[in-house]
Amino acid sequence: MNKNRCILVTGATGYIGGRLVPALLELGYNVRVMVRDISRLQGRTWIDKVELCQGNAFEPDTLVNAMQGIEVAYYFIHSLYAGSDFLERDLTAARNFGRIARSAGVQRIIYLGGLGDPEANLSEHLRSRQLTGVALSESRVPVTEFRAAIIIGSGSASFEMIRYLTERVPLMICPRWVFSKIQPIAIKDVLAYLVSALENPKSAGCIIEIGGTEVMTYADTMKVYARIRGLRRFILPVPFLTPSLSSHWVHWVTPISAKIARPLIEGLRNDVVVRDKTAQNLFPDIKPIRYEDAVRVALSDQEAGKMETSWSDALQANACNLLPAEKSSLEGIMRKTWQLKMEASPQALFRIFTSLGGKFGWLYANTVWQLRGIADRIIGGVGVRRGRRHPYDIRVGDAIDFWRVEAVEPGRLLRLRSEIKAPGQLWLQFELSPCEEGKTQLNQTLFYAPKGLWGLLYWYLFYPLHNIVFSGLIRKIAKRGEVSNR
Repeated sequence: MNKNRCILVTGATGYIGGRLVPALLELGYNVRVMVRDISRLQGRTWIDKVELCQGNAFEPDTLVNAMQGIEVAYYFIHSLYAGSDFLERDLTAARNFGRIARSAGVQRIIYLGGLGDPEANLSEHLRSRQLTGVALSESRVPVTEFRAAIIIGSGSASFEMIRYLTERVPLMICPRWVFSKIQPIAIKDVLAYLVSALENPKSAGCIIEIGGTEVMTYADTMKVYARIRGLRRFILPVPFLTPSLSSHWVHWVTPISAKIARPLIEGLRNDVVVRDKTAQNLFPDIKPIRYEDAVRVALSDQEAGKMETSWSDALQANACNLLPAEKSSLEGIMRKTWQLKMEASPQALFRIFTSLGGKFGWLYANTVWQLRGIADRIIGGVGVRRGRRHPYDIRVGDAIDFWRVEAVEPGRLLRLRSEIKAPGQLWLQFELSPCEEGKTQLNQTLFYAPKGLWGLLYWYLFYPLHNIVFSGLIRKIAKRGEVSNR
């Protein structure tokens, strides 16, 4: 196709879309990115190389401008994390998108769905992925639909489940689904197929099943991972672990919450393997790598901090319903500010507080942070196991333990929004400002929007503990900043 024509990528804040955009740019394509909230793309290295457009597949009128002048559109929108009605939401979004695409003259839609025999008793998640492809095709815009099983790459939900389960549990008591057949595929190979489809008009109107070189079981994937890491792991199958019980087990052992794990686990009850050679016939130059090699690449990327996107990037729960905790007065917002002036540069201090969380911890009262995360996991929250995408690089939308990055202004400001379960909404903000004699003032502010009486009680009950933890935190930041300034 003509590379001067514009390509639309949806879901660019998600795992696949966020990696596809730089791949397309590297090949010289003009790219337009459609997201619901443009601010969530802040910090992406490619943001000034694409055309940005705000749109929502549930609001068809917002799609019109996004589609103008588009030749091919990539569709990576799904509602898995929106609740139990995700199937209906998926189909509504796909039909809206297809209808507007047809009216705008879009020539093709490229979609990534889920592998599985449509004649089998598929899980609701896999059925939703395949019915979404059907809904897009109803528009009569030619659809290239790729179907993949679990995707192996640094930061992918599937890889994180395998990694944490294997790393943390020497004896794994597993249900029967760990012996279902799967055909994992490396993220680099998924991207290769998605990009190659642009230049292959024969792929239009096709359903293309893609996978790696090996058909395995989920148990095999964990055994191979253990061997690579030099771990001894044993798997004991039992008949009584349901997907619900398994999802709660995953919730406790991995960063993946039960809400996300359950549909993924339910999908593993089905064999998900490539059943035809369409991919091989249409894309003979793509040679998928082995599962073992995909794992080694993923581990290497994580160790080197080369994780462009993570499974948690798209999980901004209820973000559209939240007000940002700006410094201006907001009705009902409670706040507590700690201030220190120190002999340290704004750049040094900024790097310190933007490196908090993950494997480096929180500088002060780490046990308290861990206990709060455990308490959150008990009641079904995210806890602290999500870590962070990169040890010091930070951008809007990143997850940092149980916080979400809401705003970043390099050298000046970082605002985090808590995603713990609480009777209200909590923000933590760090703000730097220069002052006399070359010093820098750091304002560390805790904002809280209580919900009802329980919300007020929560604030006052935990106020003494918050005061101890956060006053200690700002002192530790100051101490490190002054040391780095010497």
